[in-house]
Amino acid sequence: MENFATLAAASINSGTPLLIAALGLLINERAGVLNLGAEGMMLVSAIVGFAVAHQTHMPFLGMLAGAVAGMLMASLFAWFVLVLNTNQVATGLALSIFGGGLSAFIGQSFVGQSLTSNAHGIPFLSDLPVLGKALFDHHGMVYVSWLLCAGLVWFLYRSRAGLVLRAVGESPESAHALGYPVIRIRYLALLFSGACCGLAGAYLSVVYTPMWVEGLVAGRGWIALALTTFATWRPARVLLGALLFGSVTILQFHFQAIGITIPSQILSMLPYIATIVVLVLISRNPDWIRLNMPASLGKPFRPG
Repeated sequence: MENFATLAAASINSGTPLLIAALGLLINERAGVLNLGAEGMMLVSAIVGFAVAHQTHMPFLGMLAGAVAGMLMASLFAWFVLVLNTNQVATGLALSIFGGGLSAFIGQSFVGQSLTSNAHGIPFLSDLPVLGKALFDHHGMVYVSWLLCAGLVWFLYRSRAGLVLRAVGESPESAHALGYPVIRIRYLALLFSGACCGLAGAYLSVVYTPMWVEGLVAGRGWIALALTTFATWRPARVLLGALLFGSVTILQFHFQAIGITIPSQILSMLPYIATIVVLVLISRNPDWIRLNMPASLGKPFRPG
C-alpha cells in the first residue's frame, strides 16, 4: 500500500502542470482560437519563474512572474492572430519555436542552478496512512489546479459569461450580431490561457524539478494540447486525462526502480507514445470530435 501511495502521489504531481496548462488551452479553444504555442509559453514562463524565485528566494513570486510571462507571450500571439489576422497554426508554431530559443538565451546563466525545496502538504491530513501521502502531501498549486478545474466547470456550464464564451467559439458571427465583443472575449480567453500555461511552466521549474536546464518542459506543452482533444474540451475530463498522462510519465521511473530491464530510451518515450495512441483512437470516430469541438476553432474572425 505504501508503494501505491507513493506512485499515486508522484502521478498527481506529474499531472499537475499538464492539468493547469490544458485547462487554460481549453478556454481559448472554447472561444474558437487554436494556440499551438503552449510549449514556447511554458518554456519562457519556466525560466522567468525560476529566475525570479532564485533571485528573491520567494517561490510564490516565481510562480506569479511565470504567470505574467505567459500572459505576455499570449498577448503577442493574440496581437498577431486577432489584430493582424495571421494564420493561427503558423503563428502558434512560430511562438513555440521563439519561446524555446528565448528561454535558452535567458537561462544561460541559470543552467544547473537549483532552488531549495520546502516541505508541502496539509497539516494532520498528510499524516493519514496511505491517503495522507497520496492525496494530502502536495504543494498548494496541486489543490489550486483542482479548484480551477471545478471553477471552470461552473463557469462554462452554469454562468452567463461561460455561455457567451461558448457562443463565440461556436458562431462568432452570430455572437457579433448580438452585440458581443468577439475580439475582446477571445483576447481575454488567450490571456487566461497564457496565465495558466505560465503557472504550469513555473510549477515545473520552481516546484516539480526546482532547477533550470534547457528544454525543461520536455514536450509537456504539446501533451497539454493533445489533452484538450482527448478530453473533448470538458474540464472534468481534462483532470482525468492529466492524471492518466501523469501516471504514464511516472511509470518509466517506477519500472527502473523495480528493476524491469527495458531500455531507458523506450521508457522515456512512454508519455509521447501514449499521446499518439490516444489521439489515434479518438480520431477513429470523427463524428464524436465534430460534435464536441467548437465549430469555429482555428478559423479567423473578421467583423464586418
